[in-house]
Amino acid sequence: MHALIDEIHSLKARRRAAILAHNYQRPEIQDLADVVADSLQMARQASAIDAPVLVICGVHFMAETAAIANPGKQILIPEPRAGCSLAETIQAADVRRWRAAHPDGLVVSYVNTSAAVKAESDYCCTSGNAVAVVNALPPNVPVLFLPDFFLGQYLKRVTGRDLDVWLGECHVHAGLTREVLDAKRAEVPDAEFLVHPECGCVTSAMYYAEAEGDIEAGRTRIVSTEQMMTRARSSPARRFVVATETGVLHRLRRENPEKEFLAAAEGAECRYMKMITLENLRDSLRDLKHEVTVPVETAARARRAIDRMLAIG
Repeated sequence: MHALIDEIHSLKARRRAAILAHNYQRPEIQDLADVVADSLQMARQASAIDAPVLVICGVHFMAETAAIANPGKQILIPEPRAGCSLAETIQAADVRRWRAAHPDGLVVSYVNTSAAVKAESDYCCTSGNAVAVVNALPPNVPVLFLPDFFLGQYLKRVTGRDLDVWLGECHVHAGLTREVLDAKRAEVPDAEFLVHPECGCVTSAMYYAEAEGDIEAGRTRIVSTEQMMTRARSSPARRFVVATETGVLHRLRRENPEKEFLAAAEGAECRYMKMITLENLRDSLRDLKHEVTVPVETAARARRAIDRMLAIG
């Protein structure tokens, strides 16, 4: 493995490349990356980094987002089959049908969508700035939020906005149910809970967060993966239960070695995120593959929604 890691460092220097990895990537990929972040920070850093080649260690929509925001850079993904079960739940034609029925409406697309869907949208958002995006919308117009049902329901409750919510879900987060959360609360009564708003348990998590005891203790937090990092650093808690994809535990443990982090469910793994390996990362840098491009017209329309996302929150 050491020889392979050395080869990746050498190829990265030769290509003048930067490696951006999502928080759900394998530990060995995170350790090699120039940036490890959630999808919002990955998008921002892709534009800020002065490198002609960006290798996106994540899923395909993240590479598309980088390509849209950085037309002058070469965007690579080590494994082009690394898709997203949530993004697959909606197509551009679905958005156009909603617009036909709501000509004065606005469409907010979670970043976990294809470039074609983003091109049909008015705004993009991530779990980190979704509340800010919805709160920034003009009042009294219909709004479609897509594609994640659980995040959409969370936004309706937090913002008070009457959203149309698409019935999509992430196969990993949907499995993190109320029953999973309840069992873990009984098993680890002294832990603080960090819950991603895509989770199937988010409604019950909000109940716990609003219950008097949990407010006093600050025991339940509904947060994006990047906000998990911030909270873990600042919280006085010594033990945390983390309700999201298990890849995030590596960074949490690395940045907070004196604290303990437990998965709400050990089996909460995204098979697509885990498709990126040291071997195909090496191959990507060596052979400059697999390049991700977006048609010019689609990119121009999608960039408007992405730029709005980057400007808010």
